[in-house]
Amino acid sequence: MEWWRWLHWGLVVVVMIQECGRVEGGDVTYDGRSLIIDGQRKILFSGSIHYPRSTPEMWPSLIGKAKEGGLDVIQTYVFWNLHEPQPGQYEFSGSNDLVRFIKEIKAQGLYACLRIGPFIESEWTYGGFPFWLHDIPGIVFRSDNEPFKFYMQNFTTKIVKLIKSEGLYASQGGPIILSQIENEYQNIEAAFHEKGPSYVRWAAKMAVELQTGVPWVMCKQSDAPDPVINTCNGMRCGETFGGPNSPNKPSLWTENWTSFYQVYGGEPYIRSAEDIAFHVALFIARNGSYVNYYMYHGGTNFGRTSSSYVITSYYDQAPLDEYGLIRQPKWGHLKELHAAIKFCSATLLQGVRTNFSLGQHQEAYMFQEETGGCVAILINNDGQEVTVQFQNTSVELLPKSISILADCENVIFNTAKVNTEHNSRIVEATQMFDSTDSWEEFKDDIPNIEDTSLKSKTFLEQMNTTKDKSDYLWHSLRFEHNLSCSKPVLHIESAGHVAHAFLNNIYTGAAHGSHNAKGFTMDIPIMLNDGMNNISILSALVGLPDSGPFLESKFAGLTKVEIQCIEKESYNFTNYEWGYQVGLLGEKLQIYREENLGAVVWSKNGISMNGTLTWYKKCCLSEPGSTTQHSETRRIYRKWISYILGQNESSSIPFINVPHGIFQFRRNIFFDSPTGDDPVTLNLSTMGKGEAWVNGRSIGRYWVSFFDSKGNPSQTMYHVPRSFLNASGNLLVLLEEAGGNPLQISLNTVREQVAYYHLPR
Repeated sequence: MEWWRWLHWGLVVVVMIQECGRVEGGDVTYDGRSLIIDGQRKILFSGSIHYPRSTPEMWPSLIGKAKEGGLDVIQTYVFWNLHEPQPGQYEFSGSNDLVRFIKEIKAQGLYACLRIGPFIESEWTYGGFPFWLHDIPGIVFRSDNEPFKFYMQNFTTKIVKLIKSEGLYASQGGPIILSQIENEYQNIEAAFHEKGPSYVRWAAKMAVELQTGVPWVMCKQSDAPDPVINTCNGMRCGETFGGPNSPNKPSLWTENWTSFYQVYGGEPYIRSAEDIAFHVALFIARNGSYVNYYMYHGGTNFGRTSSSYVITSYYDQAPLDEYGLIRQPKWGHLKELHAAIKFCSATLLQGVRTNFSLGQHQEAYMFQEETGGCVAILINNDGQEVTVQFQNTSVELLPKSISILADCENVIFNTAKVNTEHNSRIVEATQMFDSTDSWEEFKDDIPNIEDTSLKSKTFLEQMNTTKDKSDYLWHSLRFEHNLSCSKPVLHIESAGHVAHAFLNNIYTGAAHGSHNAKGFTMDIPIMLNDGMNNISILSALVGLPDSGPFLESKFAGLTKVEIQCIEKESYNFTNYEWGYQVGLLGEKLQIYREENLGAVVWSKNGISMNGTLTWYKKCCLSEPGSTTQHSETRRIYRKWISYILGQNESSSIPFINVPHGIFQFRRNIFFDSPTGDDPVTLNLSTMGKGEAWVNGRSIGRYWVSFFDSKGNPSQTMYHVPRSFLNASGNLLVLLEEAGGNPLQISLNTVREQVAYYHLPR
């Protein structure tokens, strides 16, 4: 039988299995071959989808596409800093609704893997830790340290109790078949000496004693104590994984990186569908039984949630892109791989495995059952096509490929043979924001030392000062210029990410570091006034660190400031008295929210190009009045429009006495939501660096002015979830640090160009 007929039958079988009904929980155990659910061995394909990197409105579609792609399991971290923003204060609403997410997984007939951590790394700010943890006296993160263990156990217990109360563990009939404690701890374990291994033992014991009824795993943890399963993370676990640390544990791959995270100034990492499929097939051949794709859908780092220098778009090259659109051929090729392996799964799980060479760079794995079932996986590690002899038959093996033979005779899948065409994303501009009449601006304040209440004669560490309430920390001082200083240069050294310098309230310049450098220096020629001078420096972070030992001791911010002269004399301000202010005025007043727009005076006389620390807003009514009046006007206007369009359920509407001129709006006044249901983005390619809000909700940081090695910005399109938008009357606010032209911003929709499967005749 031709291979494609085998594949077609496999796809039919898989679809029939998926349509039979929902997954129901039960006993979950394991042995040296696989997880065992209700007495049945399973080969499972999983995909990481993180609930806060999308929206509840997106979850059904994302999970549905994952199921259609042949996945059995959805895997997610639990995000401690979102759920416990203050000690003992918990948040599980909106995009943080973990229970709703798990229930949607169950409703679509899939299993779940819950990676509680609660350290997650994940390119998430502070590795998922809430920053208040930093201020606990005597704490040392991720060590055999009593304060840390107390709060870690509290949160882990809170999550387990929540999940149990909803009946979501498989032992209760729910979908969760695996839980994870800690995360890649072996990477830093040695740094803690004897307190590392003892912490691993404590964490494992603490987790197991919570009695979830399902197995626990530790990834990248070869010393994971029984009964916790040690698992592999990486791109090539079929080659790199040393295997479970007990013959009674299965071989599980908790992170198969489908791409890689991207940083500002970096280029996207493109991993081919063929390479992913090759290493999945190799892992299965070498006794693997669980593969999780990290990420299957990456999503968006909304707000200030990304870690240091990480862009707002996360794993856009995953099988489901940032917007949840299918990315081909990755999604389709892996779907065929899943179907082929599941078609053979009974023999793969029950057969006796043998391994032998077929050539210098070729080998075979055979799985044979006593009943006659046989599956072969033939591997060609050569970059050239070769013909090998297998079972007295000549088999052609494509370069760097793996072939799956369902009956040890007919090839039903080859990892290098892609039958799915590439698709592409089509971006269409629906609105241009090029009308100067529809923009207003507010210049944020530049504080001098007398404006500050916090003062110190030594540089304050930035993270400890801002407490993660803002990216920004102002440093201000006043000094008397009384030296003979030719060609003065302001010299700044920083362990932060960005610095903006002002001399006597005039912007003098900026500098920044990169993901691969701890700090940076900045040298700017300046002109000093005779007598008193004010220096104000804004230090900015783009996310907190997310990994490494002693995370609580990491530091950031300014480390040296001086004015250098050609003469030997200079001004060294390191031990001067500095005044500090956390954040910007616009942040403090939350002027990105409609109800707070009136807290500052917005300029209506056009906008300045290349403005520094400038807030731009697009929304507004032409009539003067308070924000409350604006909100009421818009409410009345929407109600009136609904009545005119026949959308009001009431058969009559009370007469509303509207003052003359209240409906006289500016041209292009509203930021309208595009029609249809295609994903929406903002093209910010003409902006510099800052943050964007839509209807008071942050769609993330942007840093368009940070180019990669090819002279291109790392990200220009910024996702605006449909659920963030109203049909009309939307408020867009931008904070621009230095430069940028909002008149060239556009609102766009994104859709996928359909790809087709082509089977041989």
